[in-house]
Amino acid sequence: MTGDARHAVVLGAGLIGAGWAALFALRGWRTTVIDPAPDAGARVAAMLDRAAPVLERLGAGRPHAGLTPTVIGAPDASLADAVLVQEALPEQPALKQRALIALEPWIADHTLIASSSSGLLPSQLQAGLRHPQRLLVAHPCNPPWLMPVVELVGGRDTDPAVLDRAEALYRALGKRPLRLRREVPGHLLNRLQVALWREAVHLVAQGYASVADVDAAVTDGLGARWACCGPHRIFHLAGAEQGIAGFLNNLGDAVEDWWRDLGAPTLDAATREALIDGMDQAVAAQPVALLAEQRDERMVRVLEALRTLSE
Repeated sequence: MTGDARHAVVLGAGLIGAGWAALFALRGWRTTVIDPAPDAGARVAAMLDRAAPVLERLGAGRPHAGLTPTVIGAPDASLADAVLVQEALPEQPALKQRALIALEPWIADHTLIASSSSGLLPSQLQAGLRHPQRLLVAHPCNPPWLMPVVELVGGRDTDPAVLDRAEALYRALGKRPLRLRREVPGHLLNRLQVALWREAVHLVAQGYASVADVDAAVTDGLGARWACCGPHRIFHLAGAEQGIAGFLNNLGDAVEDWWRDLGAPTLDAATREALIDGMDQAVAAQPVALLAEQRDERMVRVLEALRTLSE
């Protein structure tokens, strides 16, 4: 894919939408962003400047001269040749539905519509569309231009061929599609993520450990292994020669005991205060923007190392 061979439309120029726009542009797509906010263009340009050197370093992007996305305030006839619409609006079902219904007359009948929703069911978003069969969820990790994974989820009316087309498009963009077999609230990534966070919150709220130590248990303990092995394979390797069968025989009962003891916290005022205070202590007044830059730099190094190992 080079030049203007493909046209992507991004609906919304927030953190995720601007991230998608940067990825499309740096991959050589003609990109149009729809957002009426006065600073939408500046946000997209800033994200492009942030992403360009990183993707070039990873060998996954190109200099973006001449590829700056076009930002418009409302749908118009320029969208007629779009291959893909990437919706990236706030997580409000009614807002997303209204925007997609308003957009649909301006795009071709075959244009894919992919929602970046973190957890809404695609069947819910299909309501009211003239062509609901072409809508799916394509949920990225943040930032979309850096993280490899994108979750693909079809709804009640999604044509299986649409998922095939979407998978091919995202693979061509350098993504690693995860295709769910059926829809579920929160999809795959966020269900796993919030399951761990629920216990992390419980441990902090009940005074077992600090926010800093809980996070370190993941980054300096679990995280390094998870970069190489998923949760099932971790326990498969823990079972020695018998694999996961050996692990289940040896520790399955203990794991069930731990499951029964896991917490079910609520985000009440006291818990929120404990999390906010704990995070303030953990980050020592470092601004969020700086922490995000540190995260991205570290993730680049992780991805570089994983790529070297795979080669």
